[in-house]
Amino acid sequence: VGPEQEYFLVSKTLFEQRPDLLLTGRTVIGAMSPKGQEMEDHYFGAISEQVSAFMKELNTELWAIGINAKTQHKEVAPNQFELACIYNASNVALDSNQLVMETMKKVALRHDLVCLLHEKPFAGVNGSGKHNNWSMATDDGQNLLEPGKTPHENSQFLLFCVATIEAVDTYSKLLRMSAANPGNDHRLGANEAPPAIISIFLGALEDILEKLSKGEKVIAKEGGVLALGANCLPDLPKDLTDRNRTSPFAFTGNKFEFRMQPSSDSIAGANVVLNTIVAEILSKYAERLEKAKDKQAEIAKIVKASYTAHKTVVFNGNGYSQEWQEEAAKRGLPNIKTTVESIPALNAKDSVALFTKHKVFTKEELDSRYHIYLEKYAKTINIESGVLVQMVKKSLVHAAIEYATSLAGSIATIGDVLGD
Repeated sequence: VGPEQEYFLVSKTLFEQRPDLLLTGRTVIGAMSPKGQEMEDHYFGAISEQVSAFMKELNTELWAIGINAKTQHKEVAPNQFELACIYNASNVALDSNQLVMETMKKVALRHDLVCLLHEKPFAGVNGSGKHNNWSMATDDGQNLLEPGKTPHENSQFLLFCVATIEAVDTYSKLLRMSAANPGNDHRLGANEAPPAIISIFLGALEDILEKLSKGEKVIAKEGGVLALGANCLPDLPKDLTDRNRTSPFAFTGNKFEFRMQPSSDSIAGANVVLNTIVAEILSKYAERLEKAKDKQAEIAKIVKASYTAHKTVVFNGNGYSQEWQEEAAKRGLPNIKTTVESIPALNAKDSVALFTKHKVFTKEELDSRYHIYLEKYAKTINIESGVLVQMVKKSLVHAAIEYATSLAGSIATIGDVLGD
């Protein structure tokens, strides 16, 4: 796993003037700035000295505890940034991500900044997510989702690829639940994050799997080169999978990128779900392969049958479009838009059977999480509502009365002048 952590940095002085940011991590009321992210000048601009100093100290702190931060850059929204660490085993990666979030908050304060990890701290500009780059490997480090130069001939890759597709399709509600929290309800489905509909982007792999499922001949394809429009630059190879930022679950070369994750949450929940649902599908494949005399022929049958049955979840187009919403409904794909709607998947009958079978959770543990998640949601919304009411009563009402009084006085003065 390799999580990408998005976050905002704001002035500590200004932060302390906002009761909503202090208590909830987001603004619950306010006015849009005349200039937001329209020009994208923050995304492509240079990093300021203050932020650069923060990033340098953050790296030093992380390296000191054995966390290798590799990528750091600006994001689309003003004062939004991202950090990505080198991939590691799931347990290590999720513990490291927890330390990354804590260290970000601690180091930011030293630079008179506050690190905001809320999914949508400001209305009108992009929110923050945490892309969960996930793959499977053998105990000697061999990536089982590495397609190689001829993926259509790589039976190992095809088997693990279709197992992931089948798992995501079969347990899409559970996977959606693993990315649910109150902050993410404000973010998913906007032009910054994938829609709430779980689908899989495969790029050119879709054509390969489609032909294999139909028994047609597959011709190996090269990725080609990027058309840069400048003959003075060398040709750059184009990856076969490309990239689709509107997809919740995209194949990106030799891994799947789960792009729904909330920026403030642990990645543990999503990876527990991913590992368990794929393990369930692989256990069914293993039973068939252990009985098969010709394992290669059996793998071919599994790939064909599995992809044919579960390709409804595959979609390479624009996930933001209204057409996809309508098409997904026709395919029968669930569109679970809120946290409250998604949480019941946690202790649904099939989820209980799945987690108890693999000894991940007991039914009692799932029930407890169900109640805890609902309670957390209710308390979060109540706090935000209370802060909103307080800010309106203490600040906005007084400002409105003062303005109305001033306006009435001006009107009276004009009336007196006109009367004279």
